[in-house]
Amino acid sequence: MKVLALDHGSARTGVAVSDPTGTIVRPLPAIARIDSPGGRRALDALIAEQAPERIVVGEPRSLRGERGGQARAAAGFAGRLRERVQVPVELWDERLTTVEARRRGREGGSRADLDSLAACVLLEAYRAAGP
Repeated sequence: MKVLALDHGSARTGVAVSDPTGTIVRPLPAIARIDSPGGRRALDALIAEQAPERIVVGEPRSLRGERGGQARAAAGFAGRLRERVQVPVELWDERLTTVEARRRGREGGSRADLDSLAACVLLEAYRAAGP
């Protein structure tokens, strides 16, 4: 199943996509100000182009699993997205994805931006869980 992952942020939202088999995950360019009209248009165009079967939105939680303001913002974004797309939209715990993305960027010399590398980590964790 082809899945699109979004690491939601107010300034930039990281984006990653899997291949149809879910084997390969790759970063895509981040989207600036995704909650703005231009950001929504960019996301809508990306969804039309990639044609995912599911969209996963990162839900930032504390290390103890608590949901704060950023998690509520991600949930609100996911809710608005559900109203605009015809595929399932899920929230997924994204704890420590940015930490792992930084490590990968340093060690692998990736040219992808940090936000989209974090979306890759998120998508890999989602795929590993087996939904």
